Amino acid sequence: MLRWILGGRDAQGTVEKSAALFIGEEQPKNCFTEMQVLKGHFDIVRFLVQIDDLSIYVCVCVCVFVCVFQTGDCLLELRCHTQQITAMTSYSFIRGRNAHAALITASSDRTLSLWDPDSGNRVQNISDLQSSVKCLLVLVRLDVWLSGGNELCVWNRDFELQCKTVHHSDAGISAMVELPKNFIAAAMDKEIVIFKLSLSGSDIVVMAMRHLADHQDTIHSLISINDGLFASGSHIGELIIWDSVDWTIQAYEHILWEEPAGDSQSEVKLKQIERSIQHMSSDGEYIVAAVGSGLYVFNVLMKSVVAYRKMAHDSNVLHTMLRLMSCSEDGSVRLWELQDLPLPAEPASSGFFGMFGTFGRSGKQTGPPAKKMPEIPGLRSLELIGDLIGHSGAVQMFLSFKEKGLVTCSTDHLLIIWKDGELQSQLRSLAVFQKLEENQKLI
Repeated sequence: MLRWILGGRDAQGTVEKSAALFIGEEQPKNCFTEMQVLKGHFDIVRFLVQIDDLSIYVCVCVCVFVCVFQTGDCLLELRCHTQQITAMTSYSFIRGRNAHAALITASSDRTLSLWDPDSGNRVQNISDLQSSVKCLLVLVRLDVWLSGGNELCVWNRDFELQCKTVHHSDAGISAMVELPKNFIAAAMDKEIVIFKLSLSGSDIVVMAMRHLADHQDTIHSLISINDGLFASGSHIGELIIWDSVDWTIQAYEHILWEEPAGDSQSEVKLKQIERSIQHMSSDGEYIVAAVGSGLYVFNVLMKSVVAYRKMAHDSNVLHTMLRLMSCSEDGSVRLWELQDLPLPAEPASSGFFGMFGTFGRSGKQTGPPAKKMPEIPGLRSLELIGDLIGHSGAVQMFLSFKEKGLVTCSTDHLLIIWKDGELQSQLRSLAVFQKLEENQKLI
């Protein structure tokens, strides 16, 4: 009920809901029982980028705020661009003997900016781009960074253009990942293009080496799994795992998300459910994919399905992580746990009445057949253990600070910091005891 009291979200009466997804107020496995709401943002909070263990970049439309996670205090406001920010990333580099942290932002106003988060000053700015930048990638080993849009550009730490390659495509480059041996994988509509960065002294040249055209629809997600593998997910539920060295397919899954639905003539038809893979995350061994309003967990090493849930949320899932969390357009943030499926029960004996059949009962089945779990070896269930209710708009993404807590951002203009209530209580008690000890020493 709290979800509707907060306002901003229409009741979703047309959305099918499962009673299994409502766990009530008693959530013993949910440690995030304390929340801090940060208001004052004037627009949708779209991106979060972690600076270090204490601070984050918060992107709100055309501005970026530097905030402290523990307290929620805003340290700086960077008024970046004249139009919406489309990508941003942190950039650490060595100058002299000291390590420097910076922020790179890209906007639909076709500009790129480099910021000093300590002073809030704009260090560099480029405004003569041919197209908007959709993604950024930092190559720490080569001390360069890349911007992707209708053209792929390679820049050094001084914001000097080293080389670029132009693509005549309306879609452009939407995502990039780093591969071994100075190769880059870039998603362009239905294709993955492999680029190579060739170094000759201080000069860098970028060239397209291969086009991987195995997807049948637009690629929405591209991630690195480990040093030897990367993965891509498409609009029609295609999950492909690739070898990072020879770019061959190591595993292919087509997630259909189909279920039978009867009509007035009792004919069974297949009703297609939204199955676009909007986001993926991996820890090197597993992949969790946001597929429509569901979740799909895949074991990379065994090349097998671990668990799935078709209706994890009431609307499309926008962000996931391998700590098994997900957030959705419906405004919810949910925590999940992998659990072993119960062993199938043995059929009960018919006993005495079985010798004579049934009394007064038709042999025809009057109700729908019981649903059976697909027979997949090693399949586990994905059970809801926590539901974080606080946002009244679509939750765009979240950042985990491990045991310190979680940060979520939303279209409701809010930033919420979720903390372990028990841990925070212990810290407050400890602070009180320390204060009492200090006061006693002063007496």
